[in-house]
Amino acid sequence: MTALADIPVKTIKGADASLADYAGKVLLVVNVASKCGLTPQYEGLEKLYRDYRDDGLVVLGFPANEFAGQEPGTNEEIATFCTTNFGVDFPMFEKIVVKGPDKHPLYAELIAESDTPDAEVQWNFEKFLVSRDGHVVRRFSPRTEPSDPELVAAIEATLSGSAAAG
Repeated sequence: MTALADIPVKTIKGADASLADYAGKVLLVVNVASKCGLTPQYEGLEKLYRDYRDDGLVVLGFPANEFAGQEPGTNEEIATFCTTNFGVDFPMFEKIVVKGPDKHPLYAELIAESDTPDAEVQWNFEKFLVSRDGHVVRRFSPRTEPSDPELVAAIEATLSGSAAAG
């Protein structure tokens, strides 16, 4: 695993965690929000998780409030919202900062390792695909739906270990 694995994070319930907890898995790291026009993507992210988790995919949700205040809730409110409205079962984490000078070290590293290392996170629901060995394979726009054929193909290629993911 890479430096990504060693960065401490907290689950939405406040437990200590890191991406090392998912060693050997393919990760789709997504900054999420409950009051965004893209919030219905939760449904598609959960479907991706259910469809591919047995193959080794884990979707990781990181709530963030940097974009028009669209994630104002507490961690508990966010967890309840996600479970009640979208049946979210994939791992969720505490609210963090994903852009600007105070961005969380996890997002600083994700961005640095991506194919656009100078570009800040654009909006809610930006997606980072991370390989089993902990490297960022690809970065997807917030507007890329979880069902987008390009995203699904990249996930499948990364799960199979194919270099075609990028």
